[in-house]
Amino acid sequence: MSPVRTAAQAGVMECPQCSAIHPRRRGGTACDRCGAALHLRKPDSLRRTWAFLLAAMALYLPANILPIMTTGTLLGSQTNTILSGVVYLWEDGSYFVAAVVFCASIVIPIFKLAVLLMLVVTAQVRSTWRPVERTRLYGMVEAVGRWSMVDVFVVALLASLVRLDALATVRPEPGAIAFGAVVVLTMLASMSFDPRLIWDPIDAHDKQA
Repeated sequence: MSPVRTAAQAGVMECPQCSAIHPRRRGGTACDRCGAALHLRKPDSLRRTWAFLLAAMALYLPANILPIMTTGTLLGSQTNTILSGVVYLWEDGSYFVAAVVFCASIVIPIFKLAVLLMLVVTAQVRSTWRPVERTRLYGMVEAVGRWSMVDVFVVALLASLVRLDALATVRPEPGAIAFGAVVVLTMLASMSFDPRLIWDPIDAHDKQA
């Protein structure tokens, strides 16, 4: 990989809010344009990412084990977890919807947690392994993050629609709260992680070369 001159090496830094370029300063100074705090790297990036990531991992199991909603009709009531809801949709013939819910509610959260864990560990040990691929994986995590809320949207939509029908009820269960917390925590973890930390060991190695 050919060496590239970075903004830090050029003696400048970018405002995270308005993208204005300033001469390199010590952290904590403010942008002359919008007043946002200027930092060469996100403050406490790894520690914040670890905190949000560990909390999300702790809640992932309850989010999938606990019931996410209870539906009631004159014929009785039924409580569903995320996986049982996918199975019900599949058996009912709604294959596309079942596939979408399965990917958005099970595959994507696992993918995000695994990728974030790999990114934070490799950044922590200052690894120089495949920086381009790791940067692309971070971009994928950022891009797919919003699709993890499908189940929560479904519960909210059903709960609002059945209020028009006195014969049916939909009640959110603790699993929906846990799942929503997992989604929010993984989003905060990805926002806290500074992808420039992936490249810092590369720059340090190029300086020594």
